[in-house]
Amino acid sequence: MDALRDAAGDGNAAERDAARRRDLAVRAAVEQGLLDAEPLVCLLDTAGIRASAAALTGAFAAATAPGTPVLHAFAAKAAPLVPVLRLLADCGLGCEVASSGELALARAAGIPAGRIVLDSPAKTTGELREALALGIAVNADNHQELERLDALIAAAPTRSPVGVRINPQTGAGTIDALSTATATSKFGIGLRDPGARARLVRACLDRPWITRLHAHSGSQGLPLPLIARGVRELHALAEEINGAAGHRRIDTLDIGGGLPVNFASDEQTPTWAEYAAALREAVPHLFDGSYGLVTEFGRSLLAKHGTVLARVEYTKSAGGRPIALTHAGVQVATRTVYAPAAWPLRILPYDAKGAPKTGPPVAQDVAGPACFAGDLLATARELPELAPGDLIAVPDTGAYFFTAHYGYNSLPRPSVHGFTTGPADTVRFALARPAQTTAELVAEAGGGFGDALL
Repeated sequence: MDALRDAAGDGNAAERDAARRRDLAVRAAVEQGLLDAEPLVCLLDTAGIRASAAALTGAFAAATAPGTPVLHAFAAKAAPLVPVLRLLADCGLGCEVASSGELALARAAGIPAGRIVLDSPAKTTGELREALALGIAVNADNHQELERLDALIAAAPTRSPVGVRINPQTGAGTIDALSTATATSKFGIGLRDPGARARLVRACLDRPWITRLHAHSGSQGLPLPLIARGVRELHALAEEINGAAGHRRIDTLDIGGGLPVNFASDEQTPTWAEYAAALREAVPHLFDGSYGLVTEFGRSLLAKHGTVLARVEYTKSAGGRPIALTHAGVQVATRTVYAPAAWPLRILPYDAKGAPKTGPPVAQDVAGPACFAGDLLATARELPELAPGDLIAVPDTGAYFFTAHYGYNSLPRPSVHGFTTGPADTVRFALARPAQTTAELVAEAGGGFGDALL
């Protein structure tokens, strides 16, 4: 019990430290002029990212038998920024990619081919050929893709580990669009469809180059027991295939990612240790060294360490409710704007000098700059009343928010700055992605082809 109390205390201390670093970064962003050139900037806490990576690797190291090969491959889709991938590689992580673009980012970050995993339900022949030539691990999504791989591997033998993705069909969480293990999910080969399991076992036995199985049943809105149930189905299938083969044909289990994130406070829950404990309870032999392991976490590594920082441009009132018009909206918080019930975000108010703003709470809307009524980050949110020149910080946005820009109204991509804190509360910023210029925006919109349709 004392150990549990100590661990909780350490967690609370870590969360307080992260919140303090965020406050220092907001103040420093004002003092160092980051908001002078653009009214919206995005911040990444590099110390927090390193801490998350260490917690993940540490939890699995503590759970697995000595010598078990484990690759933690960060899901590039969660933060497709080369400096982020490079930082995580420096923390010992690999990369999971789902397109030729993401593969190019991983390679630009210097990640070795042997630490990259290619997933996608719609890989082209060219993408497969490139991955096999480079020695990148490939997870096939369906039987037609396996047939395509038959021809490619026969024509050019590969050193790539090849697996097949299953859908354990274990059920949905609270967000339908992110539930990948439903009965009708587009991902993988469903295990519970009539005849599907026997056909899949036969397909693996007929292809000695299939050495892995993959499942991704977790995501935001799924409880740990449901995620673990999908991993249990994966392990059972591997045991069945190896038993039918009479030897260890499947040697690696790619258990995917999808650890949920707490968006309600600074508390980081569930923890990696809790996730490993849930897996151990559901799949007792998962960590005994019988299989190498691959994970593909994204949001849970980055979300808590990103902050959108935006200036309040105007304030007004409509229908008796105050409205703060800011520069942070659908372009950086797409999921929240279109599905606010599933993706609620906190709003942290600061004054124009970057100090936390205090005062009596007032129910007010926090709106973005886009030209549609639903471009709102918060509705009737109780905050100290905002005024022009104040700042709002939107935490927990380090994954799938500002890292994946949505170009509504041709709003430019904002700059992204990593930050570190030092002695005497100093803050150093490092530019990870520059703000998109107007010229770049015009070029991207076909500016060089103005007469093409005349």
